[in-house]
Formats: sequence, C-alpha cells, structure tokens
Amino acid sequence: MMPKVLLVFTGGTIGMRIDTATGGAIPSLSGEDLLEHDPALRDLAELEVIEFGQYPGPHMTPARMWEVSEVLRRELKRDDIAGAVVTHGTDTLEETAYLLDLRHVSEKPAAVVGAMRTVNEPGFDGPVNLSAAIRTVLEPRARGQGVFVVMNQVIHAASEATKTDAQQLETFQSPVFGPLGHVDVDKVIIGRRLLDRDVIEAEKFEERVDLIQMYAGADSRFIDFSRESGARGIVLEATGRGNVPPAAIGGIQRARDHGLPVVITSRCLHGRVLDTYAYEGSGHDLRTRGVLFAGTLNAAKTRIKLMLALGKTSDAEEIRQLMESGAY
Repeated sequence: MMPKVLLVFTGGTIGMRIDTATGGAIPSLSGEDLLEHDPALRDLAELEVIEFGQYPGPHMTPARMWEVSEVLRRELKRDDIAGAVVTHGTDTLEETAYLLDLRHVSEKPAAVVGAMRTVNEPGFDGPVNLSAAIRTVLEPRARGQGVFVVMNQVIHAASEATKTDAQQLETFQSPVFGPLGHVDVDKVIIGRRLLDRDVIEAEKFEERVDLIQMYAGADSRFIDFSRESGARGIVLEATGRGNVPPAAIGGIQRARDHGLPVVITSRCLHGRVLDTYAYEGSGHDLRTRGVLFAGTLNAAKTRIKLMLALGKTSDAEEIRQLMESGAY
C-alpha cells in the first residue's frame, strides 16, 4: 500500500502560466491540474490535494500563513498521512515556511515547494521540485526535523533558507549553515540534521509588527511612525554586527520607553548580530537600551518569530527568551 502525502496547494508560479493578452504570468492551475500535467507524481505516493488557493507569493499574508499552519496541524494528526507538501510562491515562501516550522509539533515532516518557471515556459521546474519534496517527506530520516524548503532538488531547513536570486533555479540557499541535503536520482541524501528547533506554541499571532531597514544616514522617522501608528513590535534590519546610525537612536529609545520590543537583525547574509562594538548606535549601545538580538535569523523571519512570540505572551522577559534563547 502506498503512503499518503497531503498536498496543500496555495498557488505561486508553480500554478501559473503566461497570459497571451498581457505577456505576463498569472494564476491558472489548481493542485489537481499540476498532477494531471505530470501523472508520474502519483507513482511516488497517494496524494490527497487540498485546494487552499491560487495566491502569488506577495498575496500571502500572515493570516493566510496561519491558516495553512492550522491545516497542517489538523491533518498531520491523521494516522493515514505520512507527511505534507505545501506549494507556495517563492517571493514569500521563506516566511510561510518559517511560520509553519515554528508551529510544527508533529514528528511527520512537511516541505514547502515552489517553482521559478511557469508551466508553459521551457524548463518548467514545478514537477521536479514537487517530486523532490514528496520524496523528502517520505524519507524516514526526515522525521522530527520540522518543515523543509525543497527547491532545485536541494533540502533546506525552513529556519535557514532564503531566496537569493530573482530568477535563477538555485535561488534558495542556506547562507549561514548550508543545506541539509539533496535529492539524487534514486536517493534522498541527508548530510546533516538539526540538533535543535525553535517551536512557539501560540494560540494567536500579533500582526502589527513592523520591519524597518537601516542604511547610511537613517534616522528615527520610520521608527517613530511605526510606534505612533500602533505597532506592537519593531524589527530593525541593521548594518553589520547589528549597528544603527546615531540619528536612529532617539526613535529606538522612544519605542523602548513605550514598552515595545525592538529586535535587531543584520542585513548581511552571513553571521549573527552581537554587541561587539561600543560606540553610539552600536550593538553594545542598543543592548543597554533593552534591544533584543535575533542571532542569525534574517529580518523577514525575525518578524514572523516576533509575531508569534507576541501572540504567546506580553511578558517582556519571556519575549526576550523566545527571541534570544532559541536555536539560532
């Protein structure tokens, strides 16, 4: 008897085709359409399709991500389901995958997958990506590892994967630690396993978390606007080790004085934020003001994590522990 895998279809380029009227790609296919396009996918497992939607990546919202996570949490409790694959637009795939991973408590694996080319473009990569994702969640060594991102036959941890190129098939990379493995012709090869994963058991999430980028000459305007317009938390994509221009300090301090958690990340692809420097606006300066450090997480994932942390608790110390004491 073939194992059963849940296929949650949310859309993305994997479900698009080039529209002759506009010359651009638009949502056109369902999950069942994809399986009809490549019937060989059904040779890998018994596939049960949930048609969640036909959303391009930028149309996915935190509320929709949460709904997908609720689907997985419910359906993976079934004895007949071995694992799950979620299709997604690549623009925001890493954010959804990370939210799913933070809420993933099942031993059964899940994988998030997309495509960089549409069904009527040469080299449509949807079927091969789907095949690799299905095979990954059926691999026994994938159990207990949470949610994966599987693209271009490479297996990434959802907490580590990020989109690095606007068009290349190998766009998804794990810049800090590298991939977990890859899918070869006849074998799923797991090169390393996660020693620890962050899980936040929240009953809700806080959507009002803003993300603000730092740059040469940045000041407090956007930080103040965020606070004044009702943000419940702020993530700053800082420079280098986690440093900001001096003109941004006033806004950060005002946010902290109002009790808002402010979390620092780095705009660098590699490395973690740390209070190495001690000048005005440095990591050390920010640490003394109660700013939290996101480790190696990038800014987009840090925002997702803070949303769940704020959904779980309003206690400042517990938020600090959730944001700073995790695996990354």
